[in-house]
Amino acid sequence: MYDQDSFFDLTLLGQLGLACLSVLLFVAMVYATWRLLRARTGLLKPLGALILFYGFVWVSPQIYFQYFHLLFEFLPDQWVIFPPPDPVDALALLTFSGPHSLSAHGQGVMGWMMIAAPWIGTPRKAQSPAGRMASTARGSLPNA
Repeated sequence: MYDQDSFFDLTLLGQLGLACLSVLLFVAMVYATWRLLRARTGLLKPLGALILFYGFVWVSPQIYFQYFHLLFEFLPDQWVIFPPPDPVDALALLTFSGPHSLSAHGQGVMGWMMIAAPWIGTPRKAQSPAGRMASTARGSLPNA
């Protein structure tokens, strides 16, 4: 399925660098989604995640182009992002019905992780002042 993927045109070092960059961006986006949306409620979590995912799909080609620019000095300095992509293209990535490439499938997996991230370790409700006083009276707070 991935035989024609451009990833395999890179040297081993280029592949390792690209994989590291991709993992870094994956972790950063999932963490940012979790951090920004975990305290939200209702539809704000999935809608916020979809908006962040759409922003990544729009901006990430420039990040990857800069990496390729480091590998291939003959590439010109240029912007590769212009108008935002069609939202249908971003949804195609989530349904794995878009391009059959490592990049597209990786973005699809990341998109689903971003949608799930806000529900991971959702913060507990704040304790009432009376509950805090009771906890203090029982000696559950560490000494300052």
